[in-house]
Amino acid sequence: MELRVLRYFIAIVKDGNISSAAKRLHISQPALSRQIMDLEMELGVTLFERGHRQIKLTQEGYYLYERAQDIVAMVNTTEYSLQSRDVISGTLDIGGGESPAMKIVMETINDILQEHPEVQVNLVSGNANSIEKRLESGLIEFGVVMGTHNLQNYNSLVLPQKNRWGILLRKDEPLAQKDVIAPEDLIGHALITSYETNNGDAFREWAGSLVNQLTFVGHYNLINNATLLVKTGSCFALTYENLVQDDSLVFCPLYPEVTDLNTLIWNRDHQLSNLSRLFIDKIQKKVKTTK
Repeated sequence: MELRVLRYFIAIVKDGNISSAAKRLHISQPALSRQIMDLEMELGVTLFERGHRQIKLTQEGYYLYERAQDIVAMVNTTEYSLQSRDVISGTLDIGGGESPAMKIVMETINDILQEHPEVQVNLVSGNANSIEKRLESGLIEFGVVMGTHNLQNYNSLVLPQKNRWGILLRKDEPLAQKDVIAPEDLIGHALITSYETNNGDAFREWAGSLVNQLTFVGHYNLINNATLLVKTGSCFALTYENLVQDDSLVFCPLYPEVTDLNTLIWNRDHQLSNLSRLFIDKIQKKVKTTK
């Protein structure tokens, strides 16, 4: 696959038809159509369902579109970094889960944006597994992971704020009157947890011998949609403190207390741009002053 043809393919998807894309790309429509047909032959798949006026992506087309955007973005970032070695500019690509600890990251980004208005930022939300995969593929430069992980392949910086675990439940629930939640309090109640919590040890160690008496009804990736389920009254959510602001819900911390570290990570072997080095320098200084 040629990068030029991938750019053509992305343009067609965004414009919705070949004619419009051809005009914007300043090439003839027959030439553009031939390029896409050659790409389909090369891949052995059909990328578009062709209609009279508009085209529609096939399943294979959707897959290629998602990957093509990542590939082109990576190439653009690489070219820009090579051409701008002495300039603080470009895009900060940062991924992380939902946590109050992200505040120090955002404050650092704000400092850079104030000093260098030409800088842009790309924020990606996700759990630790998705963040590490994006780091390995070069789609992001930095990630913030919560909890304990094997970070031997990364440079890392522990952020100052910890995450406190607790139960999110409706205000009208009897348990909402308690100051803290013990393992026995959750027996007989439906729980939804994050994928990482379900596969980790911290919550199971907290619940101890009672863990097999708890009822888990599902998992969530990010807390927003899980909050909507909690509001229906069908379950409680295990989550971090200060992530949800809703007057109809209450957060009750676990007892004994359970906390997670937040760690900024980046690849050991990747050459960092001036912008990335500036970000690391600024956030390291912030971390030192907040300890």
